[in-house]
Amino acid sequence: MNAESKDKAEKTGFVARLFKLRHADEAFWEPAPETLPEPPPPLAEFSPPPVELVPEPVEPASPLESAPATAETPPPVETVFETPTPEPVFTPEPAAQAEARSPEPPIAPAPTPVEAAPPPVESAPATVEAPPPVETDFATPSPEPVFAPEPEPEAAPAPVAEAVFEPPPPAPSPAPPVVEPEPPSLRPSWWSRLRQGLARSSSSIGQGVADIFTKRKLSADMLEDLEDVLVRADLGVAAATRIAALVGKGRYDKQIAPEDVRAILADEIERVLAPAARPLEVDGGKKPFVILVVGVNGSGKTTTIGKLAAKFSAEGKSLMLAAGDTFRAAAVEQLRIWGARMNVPVIAREPGADAAGLAFDAIHAAREQNVDILLMDTAGRLQNRTELMAELEKIIRVMKKVDTQAPHAVLLVLDATVGQNALNQVEIFGKVAGVTGLVMTKLDGTARGGILVAIAEKFGLPVHFIGVGEQADDLEPFTARDFARAIAGFED
Repeated sequence: MNAESKDKAEKTGFVARLFKLRHADEAFWEPAPETLPEPPPPLAEFSPPPVELVPEPVEPASPLESAPATAETPPPVETVFETPTPEPVFTPEPAAQAEARSPEPPIAPAPTPVEAAPPPVESAPATVEAPPPVETDFATPSPEPVFAPEPEPEAAPAPVAEAVFEPPPPAPSPAPPVVEPEPPSLRPSWWSRLRQGLARSSSSIGQGVADIFTKRKLSADMLEDLEDVLVRADLGVAAATRIAALVGKGRYDKQIAPEDVRAILADEIERVLAPAARPLEVDGGKKPFVILVVGVNGSGKTTTIGKLAAKFSAEGKSLMLAAGDTFRAAAVEQLRIWGARMNVPVIAREPGADAAGLAFDAIHAAREQNVDILLMDTAGRLQNRTELMAELEKIIRVMKKVDTQAPHAVLLVLDATVGQNALNQVEIFGKVAGVTGLVMTKLDGTARGGILVAIAEKFGLPVHFIGVGEQADDLEPFTARDFARAIAGFED
């Protein structure tokens, strides 16, 4: 072999090897040849079973397969299966390229991928799984009719409007409870309430007496201590000195029991108060019988008027109330409430109106209606305010222009908690308004209820009523014996 033929043979062998390497490279990188030869063995081995298993998974797609039975569906189904058939077309493309590159021996391996092309066609049914999404397209229209009934819940608010109009009927119910009186069986007796009201005063005096006279012989020092206890209870210096003298009379250097001291105290208080315990007498020949109620701020004038009106109304007397405290709007409303409870007319004016003019109109109105008693309230005023006391004088002067004897009674309401200041009030109001009687209130709120003894001893004015609470029946006619024994600490 010459060098030329040798060189040609080497080139031919080199080209053959290069072709083999190139063909092997294409066979390695080309996805179709590798994947296509693998499915034939499983198809050959499991060909009998898959034929039976294929219809089972295809059951959901049965509507598509059964479509050929109907005349309408087969055309679209055939078009769906025709689409995967062009896939084997991609296999000849690499073979044509191989023939173009080398027409000699490499043609032999090309048919192997071509023969393997039919198996992918069989595997195409795996791609047929795409039709299920087609089913979803047909499934979507089904839920549309479900949304139609949603607007129905709008009918719910209709019953709410009906409930709004039902409440008006029970409006008239609150009126009766105001008229219903408190059952008397639930209320303690007047004596029990009086004793409870004076408990602070009686305990103060009783404790002091017990501390002084327990297991000791009577001496001058003990009597001085007794005077101090009585003065602190506001019985007054004169009454305290007189009671101490009665206790010491014939008992020096002797023991005396605290009970004996309290008995002497009760007897002396009753003796002083007995002349003052006089009821309020209403002259039936004077119509209207005008009662003017005066006092300082907060003494309880308006409440006392309401309680007196309840008592007179229970006695069968006709009444009229005049809201003369024009400086305090609450007093006007309070009288109106009392009047509504007892069906009693109330004469009132706007806040700040002239009280004297109101008194004039009230007397005329009471005469026209032939009322038995006219109770008139006044504004609270301190006894040391001369301009306020002058207004009170004006009210009385205007009353006398209508009736020369009016007012027929002037009641001074005293707050028992003020102590010795009550003496000053009685003195000044007596000079300006001509006080004819006293009403002592709030005895249940002080330990100095003995001020009533000092007032009765100094001024001799009648004490018509005493109050120990807020209820209408907590205002009762004054009784000297009951008051004396309650303040001395006796239980009966």
